[in-house]
Amino acid sequence: MTAKWTPETWRAKPVEQAPAYPDRAKLAAAEARLRAFPPLVFAGEARRLTATLGEVAEGRGFMLQGGDCAESFAEFKADNIRDTFRVLLQMAVVLTFGAACPVVKVGRMAGQFAKPRSAATETVGGKELPSYRGDNINGIEFTEAARAPDPERMIQAYNQSAATLNLLRAFAQGGFADLHKVHRWNLDFVADSPLGERYEELADRLSETLDFMAACGLTAATTPQIRETEFFTSHEALLLPYEQALTRIDSLTGRWYDCSAHLLWIGDRTRDAGGAHVEFLRGVENPIGLKCGPTIEPDDLLRLIDVLNPQNVPGRLTLIARMGHDKVEAKLPPLIRAVRRAGAKVVWSCDPMHGNTVKSSNGYKTRPFDRILAEVRGFFAVHRAEGTHAGGVHVEMTGQDVTECIGGAQAITEQALADRYHTHCDPRLNAHQALELAFLVAEGLKHERQAGNGRRAAAVAS
Repeated sequence: MTAKWTPETWRAKPVEQAPAYPDRAKLAAAEARLRAFPPLVFAGEARRLTATLGEVAEGRGFMLQGGDCAESFAEFKADNIRDTFRVLLQMAVVLTFGAACPVVKVGRMAGQFAKPRSAATETVGGKELPSYRGDNINGIEFTEAARAPDPERMIQAYNQSAATLNLLRAFAQGGFADLHKVHRWNLDFVADSPLGERYEELADRLSETLDFMAACGLTAATTPQIRETEFFTSHEALLLPYEQALTRIDSLTGRWYDCSAHLLWIGDRTRDAGGAHVEFLRGVENPIGLKCGPTIEPDDLLRLIDVLNPQNVPGRLTLIARMGHDKVEAKLPPLIRAVRRAGAKVVWSCDPMHGNTVKSSNGYKTRPFDRILAEVRGFFAVHRAEGTHAGGVHVEMTGQDVTECIGGAQAITEQALADRYHTHCDPRLNAHQALELAFLVAEGLKHERQAGNGRRAAAVAS
């Protein structure tokens, strides 16, 4: 029998990746202030996302989840938010129009501040300090003052998230996402490239389709889906004091929701079934994600599914595979088979970023783009072989013209990494690479749909 849950029961469990706050009274005061703040998202929005992801779980949609590896206070600019949103819109158009598939758009935005680290401390020049854990915990500067965890940073993270959400909602509902403006979404540094030309060809086809629809009476004035889009937010629920402070009872249902984001996920380092992060997220009604690395075993995964989605609600749980390009085709099939045998309704998503991080010869953390593409191809190949639905992709990307991942259409070299390496933590895809990935995923979805049509035709013929 499952123990009774409250927003505080996680505090009695082992907590991984938790900062050691030196002033507990200051932490308690910050939590109290957060509890008095308005929610960032609403329970009804989270329920809507669960229902939409339920369609993905049944094979009738696809989830595009992307954004910063770790948002920062220093890079908080309206243009940066706009450009990342714009690239996500481009990717969604490529997927929707190229693969004839509804796309659920979820940003790693408006709350993705905390990052798990492989070590609690780091040493530079013989000096050891706490590791940088994200701007809502401590600073990236290598000084004792900056690296000391400061609860006041949670307040700044909340305020930045609120402002980001306000702008995202304006972009999504205020006309920026109107499909008639699809040509304007092409960033200047992409437009003149072969990839930009490929996108423009697709945009031309979409414009022709919209003209035909208008002739039939379906215009932006009569059809909100043409001029508006649904856009949801997500982040890793790593800093539990922050998450608990923003967890509220929904007045309509009487159920608990974590109102810091629409979707929260559990990382591969914090997925212990008996740990604090699983304990906390099992009790909120939001859709949740679970990162599944190459070390997870089928029995462990089934145990986590039982804890996190005991009612087997489609759309409640997304399994985000992050295996690495050289492991996905060996490690993923046993998990898919175990989940299918158990009858669990889940969304399968691919994170091709975290299993493919390497150190360049000149000392930069990077990700080879060919390995990212290889993991996505492997993910789709496994699902085709198993007859299951490849339901999503989860990427760290930005609308900025960065040089952080090597390769791609721009052929970024190790030597070029230093040109525009701006990330505070992990390397991100730039707009060129994100679009290239979107075209690949669209092809994978198209092949999946054709294979499904072939199976249905064979069944009818027999």
